[in-house]
Amino acid sequence: MTVEVHSLGCRLNISESETLRGLLGGAAEAAGDLVVVNSCAVTAEAVRQTRQTIRRARKERPDARLIVTGCAAEVEREMLCAMPEVDGIVANAAKLDPRAWNVPAAPPVRQHRAYTRGFVQVQNGCDHACTFCVIPQGRGPSRSCTIAEVLADIAVHADKGVQEVVLTGVDLTSWGGDLDGAPRLGSLCEAILARFPALPRLRLSSIDGAEVDARLFELLASEARLMPHVHLSLQHGDDLILKRMKRRHSRAEAVTLVSNLKARRPDIAIGADLIAGFPTESEEAHAANLSIVRALDVVHGHVFPYSPRPGTPAARMPAVDGATIRRRAAQLREAIAETRARWLAGLIGQPLSVLAERGGTGHAQNYAKVRVPESVPAGTLVRVTPARVVEGILEA
Repeated sequence: MTVEVHSLGCRLNISESETLRGLLGGAAEAAGDLVVVNSCAVTAEAVRQTRQTIRRARKERPDARLIVTGCAAEVEREMLCAMPEVDGIVANAAKLDPRAWNVPAAPPVRQHRAYTRGFVQVQNGCDHACTFCVIPQGRGPSRSCTIAEVLADIAVHADKGVQEVVLTGVDLTSWGGDLDGAPRLGSLCEAILARFPALPRLRLSSIDGAEVDARLFELLASEARLMPHVHLSLQHGDDLILKRMKRRHSRAEAVTLVSNLKARRPDIAIGADLIAGFPTESEEAHAANLSIVRALDVVHGHVFPYSPRPGTPAARMPAVDGATIRRRAAQLREAIAETRARWLAGLIGQPLSVLAERGGTGHAQNYAKVRVPESVPAGTLVRVTPARVVEGILEA
């Protein structure tokens, strides 16, 4: 049997897809070829890409069995079941359970494929109820891996010589809330750094600024091996819109968090998720959204044009028209591009430690993209002193 897994969406899906490859790749007794689409449903565009991936996979592998799992398999189950290309659905919560695939329960061997860093899932699901989000429908309540489980997973990556580990989760900073003693994410990071003193780089995926505990803040502010790169699940820069989203932070709290981090670690790079055109968003609210980019110096931005998701409260709120949403999204991207261009220009002449990737590029500790000689093996840390910026990439 040959197994092909297509992963869409978040870093958590990437991690889970690697586990799936190991789980299914060891099922030698299973008959026939298998294609798995690990789907995403965070936006209407993500669902469109899921459908497109399914159709393309069926065209390329007409005789394979095609199974869909992931968040869209929960949120858009009826639509996916109606697609003639789809042979079956595996529930998102069951996709790493060998019984769902009728394969042996032996521990899967992670494949790591072309990835130069190790993505380690430490948490899944979400207990919050943001009015725009379907992820709790697709992922269920928050569940945390124990420290022992996380350390065992990282040990697999460390044995393979991975130089950077990325902690992933749906609501990463809620890690530990369901474990005995309710430990916080800072204590997990501390345990990882202590257990693996030779691990050069530990990176966090998206975090909720409202949940940053004191120990995590201290590590971000002072620990060299915890990367100076914070990607905030910010969503907006206007307080009224944040309330209508049911976010748990204010604009001022986000600004204070970033200001305090930068005061301690000036080289820290800030990323943010921002939604353009949320229902009821006025021009004044949009202006606040634009200004938060400059206030936080956002250099890694993900802009999402708002799209209503089924069954969410925001889908019932007064909508902003599509043309306005697209215009505001373009303006947000332009604002981020301006702050990013200034930031990249400021890195010229500064020596950077870069993790080389395939294709002659890599990422510095602050997640700036850097050109490296193609002769440098992927997964190698190399020192680069940029001399210029070419099409958004630093070059020596």
